[in-house]
Amino acid sequence: MTASHTVKLLVAVVLSLPGLTDGFQPLFLFDGKSATHRDITRRAVLRKTAEVCRDMAASEGRHFSLTIDDSLTVDKVQRSCFSTSTFMSLLSSVRFQTSLLSMYFSNAEVDIVSALRKENHFDDESFLKGRDIITVGVSAVKASVKMKNFNTGRWTLGRVCHTLQDFYSHSNWVELGNIAPYSALIRPDQPLKNLAGPNTPTCGNCVGQNCGNNLLPEVLQQRLLTSGYFNIFSSSKPAGKCSHGGSFDWTSKQNPVGGINKDDAGSSHGSLHHKAADLAVNATMELLEDVRIAVGDKNFLRLMGLSQSSVPYFVTDTTSSMSDIIAEARGISFDVIDSRRETHEEPTAYILAPFNDPGFGPPTNADVFKNNLNKFFENGRGDIPELSLTGLQLALTAVPPSSEIFVFTDAPAKDAHLKSTITALLESTKSVVTFMLTDALASRWHHRSFKGHMSKSDVQLYHDLAEASGGQAIEVTKSTFSLATTVIQDSSASTKVTLFQEVRNPGKPHIFTFTVDGSLRNMIAYITGASSLTFSLTSSRGVSQSSSQPNGPLASYSTAGSLRRLSLNTENQTGLWQISVNSKNPYSIKVTAQSSLNFIHNLVEALEGGHTDFSLKEGRPLSGGNVTLLVSVTGSDTVKLREVTLFDGSGPTEVAGSLQSVGSGNFLVTFSEVPAGKFVVRVRGEDNSSTFQRQASTQIKTSSISLTAQASNTNIEPGSTISIPFIVAATTNGVINTNATGTFTMRINSDRNYTSTSPSTVTIEAGSGGKANGTVTLTVPAGAASGADVTLTIEAENAAATDINYVVLRFSVTAKVTDVTRPVCQVVSTSTSCPSSSSFCASSQWKFIANLTDGINGTGIERVTIRQGLGTLSTSTVAGAGGEIVTVVTYSASCCSQVVELAAVDGVGNVGVCVGRAQQSAIGAAVTTAVVNTTSNRGQILTSSFCLWISVVTFLLWTHINTINIF
Repeated sequence: MTASHTVKLLVAVVLSLPGLTDGFQPLFLFDGKSATHRDITRRAVLRKTAEVCRDMAASEGRHFSLTIDDSLTVDKVQRSCFSTSTFMSLLSSVRFQTSLLSMYFSNAEVDIVSALRKENHFDDESFLKGRDIITVGVSAVKASVKMKNFNTGRWTLGRVCHTLQDFYSHSNWVELGNIAPYSALIRPDQPLKNLAGPNTPTCGNCVGQNCGNNLLPEVLQQRLLTSGYFNIFSSSKPAGKCSHGGSFDWTSKQNPVGGINKDDAGSSHGSLHHKAADLAVNATMELLEDVRIAVGDKNFLRLMGLSQSSVPYFVTDTTSSMSDIIAEARGISFDVIDSRRETHEEPTAYILAPFNDPGFGPPTNADVFKNNLNKFFENGRGDIPELSLTGLQLALTAVPPSSEIFVFTDAPAKDAHLKSTITALLESTKSVVTFMLTDALASRWHHRSFKGHMSKSDVQLYHDLAEASGGQAIEVTKSTFSLATTVIQDSSASTKVTLFQEVRNPGKPHIFTFTVDGSLRNMIAYITGASSLTFSLTSSRGVSQSSSQPNGPLASYSTAGSLRRLSLNTENQTGLWQISVNSKNPYSIKVTAQSSLNFIHNLVEALEGGHTDFSLKEGRPLSGGNVTLLVSVTGSDTVKLREVTLFDGSGPTEVAGSLQSVGSGNFLVTFSEVPAGKFVVRVRGEDNSSTFQRQASTQIKTSSISLTAQASNTNIEPGSTISIPFIVAATTNGVINTNATGTFTMRINSDRNYTSTSPSTVTIEAGSGGKANGTVTLTVPAGAASGADVTLTIEAENAAATDINYVVLRFSVTAKVTDVTRPVCQVVSTSTSCPSSSSFCASSQWKFIANLTDGINGTGIERVTIRQGLGTLSTSTVAGAGGEIVTVVTYSASCCSQVVELAAVDGVGNVGVCVGRAQQSAIGAAVTTAVVNTTSNRGQILTSSFCLWISVVTFLLWTHINTINIF
């Protein structure tokens, strides 16, 4: 066994120890007395997001009435931030909740991947290295946002927050009486002061179970900063040093015995647990504020997931035969884009992933999207098949979770070997893909020498991927394609929910039932299948309509190729509805609507042996074993979840789970002995006395292969290589079969085509305990841009090619930051023309001028914004005497707004803040504008201007100008 696998095994042993945590509990505590990392992160994110929405509302003259405190919920913040959006009657908090969950899971992952790394938890007085983890991580977040890679930015942010939050639990910052966060932890240009020296004793023995006074008096008097030592293998620690404490910290058994951690209410210093948690909340908010200033309010809200965007993403064949289809898709997409510009529904990115042979193009941003669609005519060579799955892979690694993706093609996939990778990405991102297959079984008119067509297996590939994601494979002719584009418009609804979706293959007559609740709007049913298919619809009142009635009492419908689209009339008809389908050929049925009420699900797994907490489960659950979901209900703070099931329509099989509420609309749902197969999640419940049902789109498939892979770091520098160890095992009834042997095929795929290495196969040998080990390496090119991200998919397939499991890992490319100094503000002048009485303020103006510089070796000031103030700002640049670029800012405002706060952001996201205040003069007194000599921190004169005729009185007033604060 390699050293890396030995370390991994030791980490697994650590995590299997009941009750052991290194920091606040990651996700859940069921004692109701302690806070977890999830609680701390949730409180901080909701409060900071609400503050940003409040400030944006104030700057735009809008009303904002939400009280910002710890009673905030996701839905309260969502509603308040969009309360003035007149174009929306319904709101969805799915993206906001999904983003929060991403941060929760990445935060919790630190206790799994980096459980024994002291710097990740501020153990062993590792303050400098711990601060480095935070500041490097924050730089990575800012770089990701700058590149619009919000998914990767959230994941990095969660990990950074874990380390920051642990400082307040593991150090003596609270015991020193501090009531504010330690700001130097997020500012690399500030020194960490009063650190206890390596030979300085810090603790005495606890008295029995009482550790309340074990910090030495001289440590408290001198305000020395220390943290506890922690080790599960050795009791060794420097003489006189504090320990972390707890049953599994061996150092706490050696004098001085006991500990100082505040991880929960029962810890050594548990009486201070809630003070530590409150400080951790405030510190997290301070970090979020730094990110906010660096990236801007709009991008900050997108990082938090506060977006209503659900614009579809397009993957298109660009060969000449598709020109008519591209023109049609272009018109639809342009309508969607233009209708949402400069609104809260504007998406974080527009993804256009073109493909053809021999090349395929990268995803594009919003500005390039229209131009590229305009140019996509006859770009390809016209041969078939095409790289359709490669284009889809590019889209799946770029889109936000739970996105809608449309693929347009009339050719088979040349890269069908990517099917398992695409399936893994669909399951991982929970994105829905719909294939528009034009003339799928006809000859391609543009290549007359080619007499073939898409075979049934070619078409089935697209149908399989659509089914796995909860999308559709719609076969249309070029002449009927325009009729099918309504599906694209339907998908752009920001609050779309799925009531149910099923596939019948082989086809057979069946009656489908679904519940209509009072929150639903714009209900649409899609039925795809052969032309011989017939159906009938029955409402909760017993009214019926058959497929022979295109317009009837219950619906109006249209047909385009294999698609029938029914627009349902459900007004005042809540309750149980039926759709009866009669067909012997394969078909699918899907019913959607718009509603704020929805849910999110994530696979989680209990930390082995601990039974006290959970972590995110990557890949597929094990056949025959337990399956646990974290189900989060969105859109209501009063919903009562009654039932969560796993449904397999091919059986049909439906397995009910047991529910446990973990607060804030979240439920742990456990399923026992889930059989092999593919399932979808269905939920049923009540809200405001109305029964509702919802269904997840993406399938959950089980596997008898266990595949685990974890990277020690998700940030990679350009030009560097990272190694990711993995373990493959065969299982029986959800448990590793220690007697199993066999060979597994390994497939590694990177969306960036970075160089990677791995064994092509691994073999479980007899006597190996049923496991085989391997390592994947990934090398980032030296020229990779900082802020870029890369998705790595690792797959293991059995020898019979009948079973597969996967792990999807995401990394952020982060160049080493050498500029850690914030921009410097040097005041040039402040006018003194504001009267002391507010009655005269509207008729007077004041002006503030300052020079901002990032220094000769800095990355340069990229942006200056008004953080406070209702005036106007103008900037210009000049060369300083030392060679630095000086940004001259001029701010003018009415005397009714007499304070200005400016934020300057440099090229790597360092933030400098400059505050100015207008001076007041007595009513009727003579006032003038004076400009004072100011120098930079290098002693270089920046400006010089005096008013020689100034009066003595005015000069005396000038000498009392308030100091400009530079933080």
